Amino acid sequence: MPSLTSNQQQQLRRKLANCREYCESFLRIRTKDGKLERLRFNAPQEKLYRAIQEQAQLGVPIRIIILKARQLGFSTMAGAVIFQRTATRPDTESLVVAHKADATANLFGMYRTYYEQLPKLVQPMRKAANGQEMILDNPSRDPEDRRKHPGLRSRIRCATAGGQGVGRSFTVQNVHMSEYAFWPGDKNLTFAGIMQAVPDNPGTIVIIESTANGFDDFKDKWDDSVAAWDKGERDGFRPIFFAWFENPQYRRQVPPDFQPTAEELELMSAYGLDLEQVCWRRWCIRNNCGGSLDLFHQEYPSTPDEAFVASGACIFDTAKLILQRTRARKLERKAGSFTYTYNELTVTSWDFRPDPRGQIVILKPPEEGHPYVIGGDTSGEGSDYFAAHVIDNHTGELVAVLHQQNGEGEYVRQVLCLGKWYNNALIGIESNFSTFANNELNRLGYTKLYLREVPDVYTGQKKKAFGFRTDTITRPLILSELVELMDQHPEVCTDYETLGEMLTFVRKDTGKAEAQEGKHDDLVMSYAIANHIRSAQTTAIKGKPPERLQLEWTPDMRQDYARATPEERQLLLQIWGAKTGG
Repeated sequence: MPSLTSNQQQQLRRKLANCREYCESFLRIRTKDGKLERLRFNAPQEKLYRAIQEQAQLGVPIRIIILKARQLGFSTMAGAVIFQRTATRPDTESLVVAHKADATANLFGMYRTYYEQLPKLVQPMRKAANGQEMILDNPSRDPEDRRKHPGLRSRIRCATAGGQGVGRSFTVQNVHMSEYAFWPGDKNLTFAGIMQAVPDNPGTIVIIESTANGFDDFKDKWDDSVAAWDKGERDGFRPIFFAWFENPQYRRQVPPDFQPTAEELELMSAYGLDLEQVCWRRWCIRNNCGGSLDLFHQEYPSTPDEAFVASGACIFDTAKLILQRTRARKLERKAGSFTYTYNELTVTSWDFRPDPRGQIVILKPPEEGHPYVIGGDTSGEGSDYFAAHVIDNHTGELVAVLHQQNGEGEYVRQVLCLGKWYNNALIGIESNFSTFANNELNRLGYTKLYLREVPDVYTGQKKKAFGFRTDTITRPLILSELVELMDQHPEVCTDYETLGEMLTFVRKDTGKAEAQEGKHDDLVMSYAIANHIRSAQTTAIKGKPPERLQLEWTPDMRQDYARATPEERQLLLQIWGAKTGG
């Protein structure tokens, strides 16, 4: 750099090494109106950049999965980061994979613009830029010139998903998977092939970004990354969601006669939206989504649930579930499990021990004197999970959830400890596939078990049996009761996972309501059983006198009170309450 002073050379080296300074100093983008402008990070791009930097500082391979609304600039941002890493480092291989050919061409055009608009001072030598491949190397055929000026020997390849051998047969350090949910063919097979080509080193980066496309492999990858991240695992894909309202351009001037609907007012309260954003949302649904709210939710989601929710099939009110799940995610909860002493005859010395990986989630600890019920669903008919829900029968609130894959014996002992902790709760476990859970609770000495009536096969008379049985009559009943509960009082359910299972609980073409293909319904059925057996448990708080209704006295009551003796007045006050209405 002979034309630069030592200080200028030092500043230039810093800009080349710093991704943000490089992008905003040297890269230009083509705007929607065809103009070339310098790249400036918008708010969503800034959020993504911070996430990349945070993972880099952790010293782990940078792995990010993005669920997004339309047109927030993430392809531009991911491209800028990968271009900087390729155009400033020797021997670097980068791969960009799009969902269709024209998208691949557009992305390659973006990289070509990045390169061609670079200042000559920082523009590396380029050997080729055709066939959707850019080779940053010395183009000379003179061996001596190539020895003296070797160039970067780096390359950016753009490919279309579904092609043969995408990402195979070479090693790559940087990968951008664009609109992954819309990749054709077996996208997970293509993904696996690409990931085999990426070394598991801190210096590598893989970014998956997509809008949602129903319940597919992208959703599975998103759910897996969210679950791992919530458990504190920081060495896998970091999930980042970007809502439509994070785009500062998604707003419109509010007409003088504009009045937000009840739904819009609720959205404003839940997400802190203003009238200009709500006005844009209404305009976008009408003009860009053909009036389809489901399409708007997919293309411009407010939450991940909105993006993925099965349109028109869920038996619950999805809008209410999504809002409640948003609230539930913000609530404090404690995970853990019970430790206990078990001598084959009984369970003693039980104690709840917090553990982020525990199978029990405590949403609200037990309150003295409150009555509780526990409903449970055991593993069976293709399910490999055991579940139990604890409801405060006085308030109707869900206060604890158990969800585990352990054996049935451990499940029973954890449920028994839950029952004891929650004031000897009434326990009703599903008994369709196994009577072990209920019989074992009885054997261990737990006395407060739900009893159902069943006909004696010999006498035809009714007899009592432990547990709850779901059949063609009771199953639709308890599900309809749960649907009604969530329609009228969604606030009582604050478990994020249970609400998530409800969103994938759909009515099939056969008319039967059940989990969508590949999903689970253990939590839904467990909660439905717990809600149903509430009628077999008291709602009164032990030791607290029942509350009397305070009435406004009628003229006749006032007249009777005036004529009564002092003793009679005391009795009337007890019956009617002390309120006199003035």
